[in-house]
Amino acid sequence: MKKVISWTLACLVFVACRTDRPEFYRSGRTILRSSGAIELISSGSSVEFLFSGDSAIVSLSGLAGAADHNYVVAELDGAYYGRFKISTSDPASFVFKAASDKERHELKIIRATEASNGVVVFHAARAEKIFVPDAKSGPRIEFIGNSITAAMGADTTEISCGGGSKWYDQHNAYYSYAALTARALNAEYMLSAISGAGVYRNWNSDGPAVPQQYESAYLRADSIQRWNFDSWKPNIVTIALGTNDMSPGDGKKTRAAFDSARFISAYTDFIRTISAYYPESQIVLLTSPMMSGKRGQTLLSCLQQIRLKCMNERITADPLLIFEFREMKATGCTGHPLTAEHRLMADQLISFLRLVIDGKI
Repeated sequence: MKKVISWTLACLVFVACRTDRPEFYRSGRTILRSSGAIELISSGSSVEFLFSGDSAIVSLSGLAGAADHNYVVAELDGAYYGRFKISTSDPASFVFKAASDKERHELKIIRATEASNGVVVFHAARAEKIFVPDAKSGPRIEFIGNSITAAMGADTTEISCGGGSKWYDQHNAYYSYAALTARALNAEYMLSAISGAGVYRNWNSDGPAVPQQYESAYLRADSIQRWNFDSWKPNIVTIALGTNDMSPGDGKKTRAAFDSARFISAYTDFIRTISAYYPESQIVLLTSPMMSGKRGQTLLSCLQQIRLKCMNERITADPLLIFEFREMKATGCTGHPLTAEHRLMADQLISFLRLVIDGKI
């Protein structure tokens, strides 16, 4: 695997830092505003910095719709610090106090909710001193998927299923199988996950599906701003789609039977798009641990046909890989995996991707 180019910007020290300074390292789908503020767009997108002293103060706001909100997670010195609700469009201050007397502390602010909730804005940080983070040298992985990849309904430690005011109150992308896998592999990652979306149709509608939203900077079909695919190139792209295409819907709205031909055609076209942006990336197709029996067999058969079609048409430089999750009974909210079940998924995927990274597959 090719190593990620080291980030070696010089260190600048300020009591208070605007985000147009190089002290802040951003990961995932983020946009740097002209004001210096950083928009956290996708699930798992983050801002990271080092600081000295016993605490840091971070200014955050959210641009969710009326009566909506978002969540971020803080990781301090490599440990989970907590999940925080962002419910105002005006910047609010959050204090993060270190538990150790280390000379420098590492703080990451990570978006726990997803793009459909509107952006979370990182405005500034204050501390005794702020420093540039360490250079990144691990592999880069993009995880494309749906609500499972975004860790919808996964975290019930604070709000039980049905106990919140919104469908996303149990979202916690920090504990998604994708983020857990990336951290175990020391990989920088991006989650391009859209709840309810599929390849050619969504769980209860005809679209817009993932391919119609993927190229948008904000993962929205109605956004005219395109994502800059030259800004970040992954070594590996995993795609976990199909659950929503094969969903029976809500049982009320008329829904046609799953069309495997349309699925294969749309999926192949989507891979063609991804490969055009990332010609050197290894693409891995994932099955769904939540699809068993005939449905699971149908999905695997479709993925195998897609791999063969891409090979015959020379769509990708390297042959597609397929990874099969073991079947599981998800016990999180609305039938989604809990954080413990995401860990089981990650444990399976980590071993496989480590072989890919080491060039053994």
